[in-house]
Parts: sequence; structure tokens; C-alpha cells
Amino acid sequence: MSIGLRRVIEPAGVLPQAAWKLDADPRIAPDEVRIRVQRLNLDAASYRQLAQKHAGDGAAIRAEVLEIVGTRGKMHNPVTGSGGMLIGVVDEVGPESPLAVKPGDRVATLVSLTLTPLRITDGLAGWDGLSEQVPAEGTAILFGRSVVGVLPGDLAPELALAVYDVCGAPALTDRVVRANRAATVAVLGGAGKSGSLTLAAARRAGARTKAVVLNEAERDALREAGLADEIAIADARDPVAVSEAVGEPADVTVVCVDVPGCEHGAILATAAGGTVIFFSMATSFPAAALGAEGLAADVTMLVGNGFVPGHADFAVDLLRQVPAVRALFEARIAAD
Repeated sequence: MSIGLRRVIEPAGVLPQAAWKLDADPRIAPDEVRIRVQRLNLDAASYRQLAQKHAGDGAAIRAEVLEIVGTRGKMHNPVTGSGGMLIGVVDEVGPESPLAVKPGDRVATLVSLTLTPLRITDGLAGWDGLSEQVPAEGTAILFGRSVVGVLPGDLAPELALAVYDVCGAPALTDRVVRANRAATVAVLGGAGKSGSLTLAAARRAGARTKAVVLNEAERDALREAGLADEIAIADARDPVAVSEAVGEPADVTVVCVDVPGCEHGAILATAAGGTVIFFSMATSFPAAALGAEGLAADVTMLVGNGFVPGHADFAVDLLRQVPAVRALFEARIAAD
């Protein structure tokens, strides 16, 4: 099954995600699929880095995204190493493609833009650079081993894209909670997209939920949603503050904060023998590994890789079944 090696330009011999540059030629191989792009969703860590670098200047952010895609043949932020995902319409399906899509299907790619050959043809003229969701025209290529989902008819495309962007977090949390019979789950960044879905998943799996948020506005929104049994305010980059905010260490701690420096707080907040799930592209493996060693912390640490079988359907079902989660997502989209 194709993993896209023919699309790698440099360096030779690596997989598309690790490549510096991909060939985004819209002509497909027999086992590829071409998507007509309609909207990109930049991952939170990548967009935050770009926004901070350019001091919120939308035109400069847009120009850099165009430069990255034009240079690399994919949306792969060279600073954060992350990308995002997209929605579009299936244009052409190669005769040997194993993907269950057909021309005309409106789909979301469930693989990262960091490994998706991408061309932008409209200069991102419809995007002001001030939000993670990016109206766009162009083409994208999926390989035989890619993952793609047909958009549900009862959700607005922008809402479906936002959910699919983080659908790995709640599915993995559900798996870990059930496998370990975890009684308590702490979520750093509980008011965000992945955080709110993770809280809902943990509660549905039978765990008591604790949320750590950055400010009073996030606390109030999460309190109104009723997704967490306990809510505390702390800077996730402050290990002692996080530990104090969580109180009794959690069986499972999930990091859904899109800034660096949250590793040590998550470790301190987790009980001996517990599990930490790092579901942020801003996570540093050396900081996590060496921090746990230095704290003599007996914890299992997992890197959420964004894929769990059935993760998209799982997240959409949570959105449908828990109105409070849907309300948080819709409010965020409206604010953007």
C-alpha cells in the first residue's frame, strides 16, 4: 500500500512527513486520490507560533503560510514541526486506491498536512490570517495508506473540521481510561477543542474529571458546560501551580495545551503508576523523559499520535451526544 515515497523530493529515502520538500503535482498515481481543497485547519501550535512571530499581522501570517506551502509542497511549519488538516471535495480516485471515497465526496483528511502534498492556487485571498481555519483553493494528494473521512451531513463543514482536527485525543483517552480503570482524569487545557472533547470522553468512560484552565473566562465557560467535576486556574507551564491546582494526583493526565513547557506540571499532577498523555505538538520529548527521571516519577508517558481506529466517528458521536461540547466548539468557531 502506497505511503507516498514517490512524492518525496528531499531528502531522499525518508517518509513524506519527515521530508523537507514534497512533489505536489496534481497528477495522481494509480493508488492516489486528488482532493480539491476548500479549507485548511492549521493546528493550534503552528498558528500560535505564526501569530506571535508576526505580532498578529494577518497579512504577514498569510504570506508566511503561502511561503511554507510554496517552498515545501506541504503545510509543515519548520518551527513547530506541525501542520493541521483540510477539507475538500474528491476530484479523482486512482484505480488502485484502497480509500473508500469517490469523486464528489466532501471529505476531511485525517492525516497531517505535514505529509500531505499541497498546492495553493488562490493566494489564500479569502483568508485574513487571523484564525486557524483558512478558506483556500488548490489541490491535495492522499496516499493509499492515508486516512480520510466523508463529512457528516448534519454538521457544518467548519464544525466538522474543528472536531476532526482533534479527534485522536478523546478516543485515546477513552482507551486509556477503560484499559486502566482510571478513577480520575486531569486535563490541562480543558476549555479548548481537544480538552473539552477529552473531558467528555473521560466522563463517559466512568472517570471523575478535573480541568486546569488559564483564566477566569475559560473557567466560567467550562463551568457552564458542566464537563468537569473540578476546575482550577493555573498556568500549565508552572509545574508547582499545576500540581497544586490538580490536588490529589490523577490516574491519567492529558495535556491539551498548545504551548511548550507543560511537561513537568503534567508529570507532577499524575499519581505513581499513572499515565500522562501528551496531546500537543508543542511537547518536548527530552523535557518529558528527563523531567520524569529527575522527579523519580513512575508514570507511563504516551504521545498521542492523532490516530486511533474509529477516532473520527467517536469524536463526532461525542459532539452529537453532549450538547455542551458542541456549544463550546460553535462558540469558538464564531469567535474566530
